[in-house]
This record gives sequence, C-alpha cells and structure tokens, in this order.
Amino acid sequence: MTVTHAPGAELPHVVVVGGGFAGLAVVKGLAGAPVRITLVERRVYNTFQPLLYQVATGGLNAGDVTYWLRGLHLKQPNVRVVHEHLVGIDHDARRIRLLNDEWVDFDYLVVCNGVTANFFGTPGAKEHALPMYSRSQALRIRDQLFIRLENSAFSETKDDGLRVVVVGGGATGVEVAGALAELRTAGLAPAFPEIHGDAFEVKIVQRGTELLKAFHPRLREYAAQELERRGVSLHLGAGVAEVRPDGVLLTDGTEIPADLVVWSAGVGPHAEVDDWDLPRAKNGRIVVGQDLQVEGRPGVFAIGDIAATPDDLPQLAQPAIQGGKQVAKNIRALLEGRPTEPLRYFDKGTMAVIGRRAAIAEIAIPGTSARIKLTAGLAWLVWLFVHIMSLVGPRNKVTTLAGLVTRYGFPFHRRPIPIVGEVPTVRPPKREPEPHEAETTDVSQAEPARQDTGAAPSDHAAQEADTGARRR
Repeated sequence: MTVTHAPGAELPHVVVVGGGFAGLAVVKGLAGAPVRITLVERRVYNTFQPLLYQVATGGLNAGDVTYWLRGLHLKQPNVRVVHEHLVGIDHDARRIRLLNDEWVDFDYLVVCNGVTANFFGTPGAKEHALPMYSRSQALRIRDQLFIRLENSAFSETKDDGLRVVVVGGGATGVEVAGALAELRTAGLAPAFPEIHGDAFEVKIVQRGTELLKAFHPRLREYAAQELERRGVSLHLGAGVAEVRPDGVLLTDGTEIPADLVVWSAGVGPHAEVDDWDLPRAKNGRIVVGQDLQVEGRPGVFAIGDIAATPDDLPQLAQPAIQGGKQVAKNIRALLEGRPTEPLRYFDKGTMAVIGRRAAIAEIAIPGTSARIKLTAGLAWLVWLFVHIMSLVGPRNKVTTLAGLVTRYGFPFHRRPIPIVGEVPTVRPPKREPEPHEAETTDVSQAEPARQDTGAAPSDHAAQEADTGARRR
C-alpha cells in the first residue's frame, strides 16, 4: 500500500504499538525518514527482558534494565511517545482507539506489543505461581523471595527453609534456577545462620525429558550437570497438573512442596488482541506474510513475539530486532513507491547462563551453516559482552556491567550483597508461658513485689505505668 501526500501536506503517520525490541528497531529505523511516528506503549519504559531474572534474584536494580522511552525524542524529533493501551482498530477508517477513548489516525500501523505469561489452563497457576515477563513481576518475585527467607529465619527449626520450584526448563527457567542456587550458596548461607543450607531448595520441573531443547545435545548435557552440581534438583518428564498454595502436583502424581513457584513455562498473546480484527494462527499470534505485513491488511505490520511468520521464527530478541529493521525498510519502500522485501532472518545463535563462569552458547558463522559451541567461562564472557552491548543507553550499560561484575567477579562473588526491596518486619511468634512459669509469676513474684514497695495494689500499678512511660 502506497500513501501519497501533496507537497506541504502533513507527513505520513506511522503508529508503532509496543516499545520492546521490535518497536524500538522500527522507530530507530525510521530516523530521518519523512514521517511522523507515534509510539504507543502502556509503560513509560522499555524493558530488557533477558536480564529480568537478575532483578528477580537481587543481582541488578530494576532501573538497570529499563530505558525511559521519552528519551528517544532527544535524538529523534519525529517520535511522539504516548503512554496508553490500544483497545481497538478501525481498519476501514485507518485509526486506532486508545483506552482513554482517544482516536489516532495512521497511514501505517506496526503491531509489536509482545506477549504475556501463558498458564495453559493449569489449575491454580494464575493464583499461586509468579510469572516473570515484566519488571513489576520480577520485583514481586524478589520481594517474595526475601519475605519468605525472613519468615524462615524465625522458624523453630533450621530445616524449615525456603523451597522454590521453577516451572519450565527453557533458557529463562535455567537462568532463574542457576541464579537462585548461586545466591543461596555464596550470599545467603552466611547471612542466614538460622537456616540450614540444605533447607533452601531449588527445583526445576520440565514436561520434556531434557532441558534447553533449542540447544545442541552436548550443551544441554553440560547445563544439566552444572545445575545439579550447584544443588538444583531436576524433575523431568512430567508437567504441572496443578499449582497449590503449598506446592505443585505433577502429571505423574508426584507432589512437590513449594513456598515459591516461578512460572517460566511459556507465553501467549494478550487478551485484548482478540478485539483487533486481525488474522490469528492456532497459537493466537498474528499471521503475517514474508514482508511482515498482516495478511489481508495492507499497510499493517506485525513483528516480534506477537507475529506468526511463514518461517515460524522463535520468540527471541534477534527475530524481533531484525523484523523491526525490515519493517522500517518496507515502510520507506512504500513511501517511495517501491515493492516491499521479505525478511531474510540471520540466526546469530542462542545462549543461556547457568551461573558464575558457567554458560552455554551457539554462535553462527556467517556464510555457513556451522555453529561454534561454547561452554563454561568462555561462553559466560560472550554472554556478558552480548547482553551489555544490547542494552539501550550508556547509563544502563555502565550500571549493569558494574552490577554483574560485583555479583560474579573475583573476589566480589564470595560476599555478594543482593539488592532487596520492601520486606515487612518479621517478629517471632509470642511464646505462651508454661503452667509452672505462670504460677511462679503470680505467687512468688507478684506478691513479694507489693510487700517490698509497701504500696497498695492501685499505687503499685501506677508506679509500673510511670516506669513504662519513662522507658518508652
């Protein structure tokens, strides 16, 4: 679809819905283009989701992995940021409706609002499990983690600790479990002498028989061995049938007690996408063609996790970034009357970190189908470099590098200090006096006290009240 404008007329309007990897790639790809851009995002910031597990486990501040979206306007004047929700699309009138009932006209529309946690209809999962797909969810996990640890510190037995179950054996699940195990071993064991080390349990539940299906078998085996060496228990071959307030029930009938359940088993589209009148695949994602235009909707694009591409690209950062760049090129082509081009995706590889000096990586060699397979410290250094360089903004790069160095680097890793939030004051339960103690207090202590002071009962009470007031 080509949009023509007479000289002096208002510039074509590109509306981008979603400020994630894909949305930022589109916006930056249209820098200097003869268009007006409106970026619609429900949050005022962009989130670097690959490092959210570091926020959830106290390794990084939330601000280290978020970027203020209005900062885009400082270098790109053709961008306007609107902090609102998209609730409807009028395709005939070519306009969208926001939650505040504002209508925004568009010449080109790019839908890249991402996805959210998918509980797959598992009973109790939505009520009792904690997903980790946004900054607020990561902070909730962090706060619940330390609240439960403080509660365990006042338990009557050192064996009553914290039991964490991570549902899902993909990259997110492995990284969360590895970070929790490392936090337990290096930081919390000396800080919580009230809790026996073995009482802080970390378990991964995976429906399949292996972790990290997207990786080479040799790398999967290395990751499993590293997790077990760090004290993470693996429950493979059975999914979660139910999440309960005190644990999970597996499909094979196994019951696993849990104080905290972290859900990283899968994602799905937001519910509001149902109202946007866009073609959907079986998994709920929006169906697009090779050039990433929505089928039957010329001038409307969908990219990132929400898009079902003909090549079935994975829901990762690189497909979203490369898709965003291609959409920007195709919009420029339509403005100039040229045909659009298909996305030629280049798989740069994948990686996952288990802990300090332990990671796996598959890096593609340009021009060939071969991949370099890395493990241990070298893979960890590659992971660190890629993630730091992928962050938006120089401040985020510096603060995140400092945070990860102090968590993993020598000799800081031996005494890590996790970042914590608001933890309510935890007090030990009041102990009821034994019968013989109550009798001793009433007879042998209370009565002689009045005899020693020589005061009447009422005078004695007044003296005690006055003494308590002075102490307060």
